[in-house]
Amino acid sequence: MNNINNIIVGLDLGSSFVRTVIGEVLEGGKIEIIGVAQKPSFGLRNGVIVNRDSVMDCIKKSIEEAEQEAGYEVTSCYAAIGGVQIESTNNKGLVAISSHGKSPREITDDDIKKVMECANAIQIPEDKLLLHSIPQNFKIDGTVDCRNPLGNIAVRLEAEVHTVLASKTVVANIVECIERLGCEIDGIMLKTLAAANAVMLQDERELGSVLIDLGGGTTDVTVINNDAPICNVSVPVGGNLVTNDIAIVRGIPLATAEKIKLDYGCCWADALEEDCEIVIPGAGGREPEVCRRSEICFGIIEPRMREIFSLVREEIVNKVNSTLDGNIILTGGGALMPGVVQLAQDVFGTCAVRIGFPGDLGGLQEKYRRPDFATAVGLVTGSSGSHIFSRKPVKRSIKSEKSDGVLNKMWNFIKKNCF
Repeated sequence: MNNINNIIVGLDLGSSFVRTVIGEVLEGGKIEIIGVAQKPSFGLRNGVIVNRDSVMDCIKKSIEEAEQEAGYEVTSCYAAIGGVQIESTNNKGLVAISSHGKSPREITDDDIKKVMECANAIQIPEDKLLLHSIPQNFKIDGTVDCRNPLGNIAVRLEAEVHTVLASKTVVANIVECIERLGCEIDGIMLKTLAAANAVMLQDERELGSVLIDLGGGTTDVTVINNDAPICNVSVPVGGNLVTNDIAIVRGIPLATAEKIKLDYGCCWADALEEDCEIVIPGAGGREPEVCRRSEICFGIIEPRMREIFSLVREEIVNKVNSTLDGNIILTGGGALMPGVVQLAQDVFGTCAVRIGFPGDLGGLQEKYRRPDFATAVGLVTGSSGSHIFSRKPVKRSIKSEKSDGVLNKMWNFIKKNCF
């Protein structure tokens, strides 16, 4: 297998699937997807590793398939994290630019660094680590708002910062599983921030938009306004609960219920093109049963999906005070279900709902231009310089040493506090 320079790999560990995306950075910084893989996930529950060996086997199979397509041996990757083990807060920091009695002076990089450190001087629980610290806004002398205060004359500088905390144990387990396979970790990113990087347009980020990742074990949400995240929440229910409902109501195994959901699932009446009959295999020696597709869709699936969106709406209303004039963007495997957009429009009371498809990055587009690949694609595209994902120079070769930039310092901090 040939080694290729300038390679970035994204690994999304989901409760239902493990997805791997390999991207190559071309001249001019453009990224082309050269390898994509998806394998069923075992050993993960609600984003948390519960069986390390099973997870390692899934990761290995996913990476190997992507390697075969890309013709590249993966030696390092970016990984995503999400679920209820994530906490986020908005904090402020304030520093003096000029001493008492002295004239105002220009704001330097050191001043910006200091005000960020001041904003991050929060009490972090012993079982948590600081995963992201993202500037939302800077204020000069208490009156002038700006995105980049560098070079402005000021007496004092204030920063509004969004911080994301992650469970040390969850991060350590992810790192251990990947590194035991002989693959290094380039960094870890909140999955919804990665997905937003892949599917959210710039005007949506400015106006205020909500990204809802409909996963198998959890439904994770990020709210971005004025081009910065202001809120991250996770609801501990997802598509697996829909499968469980079908299994309980119809008295069938989970595997059969999952197949029925994928083949016949729908959550909005107008999206049901055909109300066909479904033959449900009998369990435990029972005779097979026949029911209408509408019975499954609107008696089981639609109520649970409505509940999930209602829980998300309640969380957003309770935690977000800003006016949001952008869109609601749906990603994750649940976004593939027919009628999901119409149901979200009904629950949120707006027509501004769409499915998030990653952009055209070459390669086999039908494999990755799907809402369930948003996180994995976002890990690849975000690592090349998004303001959400800490900047890191592109690897010059697969054996090159890690950068001394912000991302490497963040990763050294994570390893120091996890192990």
